[in-house]
Amino acid sequence: MATGKVLVVDDEADVRDVIKLHLEGVGYHILEAENGEVAIAKLREGDNMVNVGLILCDIRMPKVNGIECIDFLKREAPGIPVVVVTGYPDTEMATSLMKNGVKDYLVKPVEKEKLLSTVSTIVAAGKDIGL
Repeated sequence: MATGKVLVVDDEADVRDVIKLHLEGVGYHILEAENGEVAIAKLREGDNMVNVGLILCDIRMPKVNGIECIDFLKREAPGIPVVVVTGYPDTEMATSLMKNGVKDYLVKPVEKEKLLSTVSTIVAAGKDIGL
């Protein structure tokens, strides 16, 4: 049974709901944020900065978009792995994000098995401790 917290950042509630359903079904605790601004606030709550094992982040969002959010996360929570989940596949962007430390790039609608295997692999690998 999987354990750990996963932060899902997506402006579409139905996308968050599907991801949450899949991941909670195998034992993850899900935090949700509808944009980068909310994601950053959620991470600053309580012990989330320590306990979140993975961030699933959309790219196209209002207010703080995914690129800005990922830049912030890499600065403020450098150890937490980030996986991009997007409905707009862009090879150049994917390559650029991977070079910036994003762990994977999933295209919506994400198949349940692909989502679960990606999340479990990355969470199992643990945080990036840059020592």
